Amino acid sequence: MVIRAAKPAPSVVHASQVEFCENLRFACGYFRSVAEVCRKLEINRAQFNRYLNGTTTPSSFILQKICDFFGVEPTEIYLHRDEFRKLIEVRQEQKPADTPFVEHVLRLNEMSSGKFDRYLGYYFEYYNSMTVYGRVIRGLIHLFKAGNAVYYERFERVPQRANLGEVFRFKYVGGAFYLNDRIFLVDYESLSGSEITQTVLYPDYKKKVQRLSGLILGVSSGNQRPIACARIVFEYLGTNIDQRKEIRKCGLLDPKVTEIDPTILRVIDNSVHMNHHHFCTLPD
Repeated sequence: MVIRAAKPAPSVVHASQVEFCENLRFACGYFRSVAEVCRKLEINRAQFNRYLNGTTTPSSFILQKICDFFGVEPTEIYLHRDEFRKLIEVRQEQKPADTPFVEHVLRLNEMSSGKFDRYLGYYFEYYNSMTVYGRVIRGLIHLFKAGNAVYYERFERVPQRANLGEVFRFKYVGGAFYLNDRIFLVDYESLSGSEITQTVLYPDYKKKVQRLSGLILGVSSGNQRPIACARIVFEYLGTNIDQRKEIRKCGLLDPKVTEIDPTILRVIDNSVHMNHHHFCTLPD
């Protein structure tokens, strides 16, 4: 005689499935929509709906994936709804805040992935000073990769007008994104927290990167802090440099005294040109 293991009573199976559906719906309530949960889990919406209404039970692999996402164990998602709610409320309070802004930045990093390799390294930046008329700022930029994202540091040295022997030092830190054949840089001044700047550049289509040109938008360091936009050029220096030596070359330059490549001066000239309805970049 063959002895078969007794099956669980139908009411017990049904009860645990009901708790699973209730708990899954409650966990989804911590997100903007079920669609967002499906997108993050990479599970088909129609299939996930069947889990929510109890017509289908997820496989052990999918169940583990769902539980990992909500920060619970597979056994915990079948707890009585009151116990589960207390549990997940505590877990969600302990979970680091995830804002829509972070999600968008991660998406931008994804879209930029693999497009920055040839642009990593050090650059001199050149643009007409937003504070001192007739002077050109030369700063140092370091574009580097960390994890799946590209970041940069920007160093500038500007003399105090009252005493040219003293200088203001500025350090900007930010992220870089490559979207639809344009390079976008967004940073903030990390020493004083006084400014956010945005720079948009054209890529370099030559075999070896030489220069990138575009526009920089920021705030002047003058007393009235006017908002200003200027044409800018990045001049590539390489991936390995003597950083201290190159920073010493940075500052507020008089183009009549300090030698600056005339083609750079032409590209960063901020004159308004006929038939231009907007302030835009000039051809190299």
